Amino acid sequence: MRETIVERLRKPEYTGENRCTPCTVLNLAIAGAIGAAVARRSRLAGAAVVGASAAAIYLRGYLVPGTPELTKRYLPERVLRLFGKTSEPEIRGGLVAGESRADERGAEEIDLEGDADELDVDSGAESSIDESGDTADRPQPPEPETYFLEAGVVEPCEEIDDLCLTEPFETAWSDEIDRIDTDALEGTDAAVALGFDADEGAFEIAGHGDDARTLRRDGRLLGKWPSQAALVADVTAARVLESWDDDWAAYDPRARGELLNSLRLFLETCPTSGGEVVMGEETVESCCRSHDVIAVTCAETDERLFEYPVSELELE
Repeated sequence: MRETIVERLRKPEYTGENRCTPCTVLNLAIAGAIGAAVARRSRLAGAAVVGASAAAIYLRGYLVPGTPELTKRYLPERVLRLFGKTSEPEIRGGLVAGESRADERGAEEIDLEGDADELDVDSGAESSIDESGDTADRPQPPEPETYFLEAGVVEPCEEIDDLCLTEPFETAWSDEIDRIDTDALEGTDAAVALGFDADEGAFEIAGHGDDARTLRRDGRLLGKWPSQAALVADVTAARVLESWDDDWAAYDPRARGELLNSLRLFLETCPTSGGEVVMGEETVESCCRSHDVIAVTCAETDERLFEYPVSELELE
């Protein structure tokens, strides 16, 4: 019975790594003020009020109803920065999420216990490559669109002014997806397909948040995907590209991640369900802000394959 009550009170969307620190501090201050006022009449009652309020904040993320919405709407950016938060949305971009600190030579990866903002695509990946010294002599692919055209992965569409997968690559990718057991994908298999050495640690695929998936090596982050379908798409595409491009194995993980993340845009069939893929604009909720993103999603399962901030498009 006690567990049932706790589960009913718990709000995972506002607790754990989704907890809004400014909200928590504000609500603890309110709880303290209420407790102090009650304690003037009864210390025991005051302590009980503070204890109950702290429990509510722990389980729900807030005490005052509507705090998360009010924080997203009115909390200034400078206040967010004081708490180490950023207004930028967390974009789960596959291997790019690991900022290439997770290369196959065992370089230091981002600690999973760190703030989720460290996982953003644009949080310093370029400098981490330069500093590592491991990837300086590796070949670097051109920008994704140029790479895909030169490699024969995409071509101009016949009926619309856009790019589409070439028939040979689409067939090879589809065949690879058909061969894989999407529900039983092992961490080591995924890591090897994505270019990591299977002997350099224990690899694990784990759930993260709602539908997101992470690939970890010995508890440290290698990448984050918005769904199992997105991870399956990257693993199978990497296997095809390994035989498609002689230089593929030489690219560092960040370069491979950028290409694989972009390649998901061209999927027309969901890798896990086989259903239709649709593109649209959706809202991503972070602890302290709401953001609009361009999302490519599996229509039947609502699994997200690709996401990109609308704000970034407006700046381009």
